[in-house]
Amino acid sequence: MGLRRCTRAACPQSAVSTLTYVYADQVAVLGPLATSAEPHTYDLCADHAGRLSVPQGWNVIRLAPDPAGTAPSHDDLAALADAVREAGRRPPTPAPPSGLRLVEPPADA
Repeated sequence: MGLRRCTRAACPQSAVSTLTYVYADQVAVLGPLATSAEPHTYDLCADHAGRLSVPQGWNVIRLAPDPAGTAPSHDDLAALADAVREAGRRPPTPAPPSGLRLVEPPADA
């Protein structure tokens, strides 16, 4: 893997993290530097990764670096983003109206 630079304009520092957005779920995933540069991800230096901010209402998932030194690939980050997206698509479990409780029908019904 060659040396990659931070994708922020005019930043000369080396990239240490990869940022991926899941626009549909309003989530930003910041993890260790992916093994290869991808067109829809952003490589960030330590300064820019540390100062990352997202729009109000968005969530940031920060993945800690692997102590063994094996950084997740873009496929790993994409799989995490897909899992977050899928979890957001599940219909919420409806809650009973306030003051009511769910009762199971009798077994002989």
